[in-house]
Amino acid sequence: MPERPQALFAMTAQNVPHIFPPEVLARLCEHVEIDPTLVAHDFTDPRVRETLARTEVLVTGWGCPVLDPAALDLAPNLRAVLHAAGSVKGFTTPEVWRRGIAVSSAAGANALPVAEYTLAMILLAGKDVFAHRDLLRTRRAFPYGDIVPGIGNFHRRVGIVGASRIGRRLLELLRPYDLAVALADPYVDEAEAARLGVPLLPLDELLRTSDIVTVHAPQTPETRHLLGARELALMPTGSVLINTARGSLLDHDALIEELRTGRLTAILDVTDPEPLPAGSPLFDFPNAFLTPHLAGSQGNELARLGLTVVEEAGRLLAGDGLRYAVDHSVLERAA
Repeated sequence: MPERPQALFAMTAQNVPHIFPPEVLARLCEHVEIDPTLVAHDFTDPRVRETLARTEVLVTGWGCPVLDPAALDLAPNLRAVLHAAGSVKGFTTPEVWRRGIAVSSAAGANALPVAEYTLAMILLAGKDVFAHRDLLRTRRAFPYGDIVPGIGNFHRRVGIVGASRIGRRLLELLRPYDLAVALADPYVDEAEAARLGVPLLPLDELLRTSDIVTVHAPQTPETRHLLGARELALMPTGSVLINTARGSLLDHDALIEELRTGRLTAILDVTDPEPLPAGSPLFDFPNAFLTPHLAGSQGNELARLGLTVVEEAGRLLAGDGLRYAVDHSVLERAA
């Protein structure tokens, strides 16, 4: 059995027991030597520095300090960063890659609950559940046995903006349903779209022809306000916009104006800013359904992120390559 490498947690301390509950922590300790009571939120802390000098594996998460040259100089033996969350862009620097440190991310594991949330919202939106819930609450009765026209999920058209990990996972989850699904993504060609099993459309055409549009593009300077007044105006009257990506992908001023007309419905798990000001009209529009950034891993789903790190730590100990290694060459256009 190879000797277990020294590891160190670097994240917000209160997240550790949620991401690594006892059974997951026990499995992690089979692969690395790690003290769950020592969590780095400042690499210059004397106790952290002493352990960091021997650390080969950093187990990171939300709240990890930035891995700049000064921090990396304190960890001369560091060979891998195993991130128990999604994007690594907030704390990695070019120096990490220059030093040849392997970086892994649990972004794929975090994609699943977002895709599940989106699937649920697509199906509920297709039934116009939110509006009919409000009608029932107001009327306290409904005409039993009547056909409700214009709703349903048989051949409803769903447009996915962005073939990210979440977008691709959503495509998998949508396959069993009788929905007409299309994709818009400037980095996907026809051959790849065929492999994904969906038609590839220009963004404008996807917006014009979809009953439900769901956004899964990364947050980059190029995607800021990807959907503005012009794009929202292309969406058919009665259509639904879902955003579980980042709030900045939507021009919220333009969205508010569209929603004010009653022409569209929006389901927003993310906003810009986040959280919204208390006076935002989005809280009061009957055609806006807001949730407080719940789509990503929450509650017991956090343990899935920890299990991903456990798997990667096992590969390190066995001398195998990381399964979920981050490709630095595409990081700039990734989430």
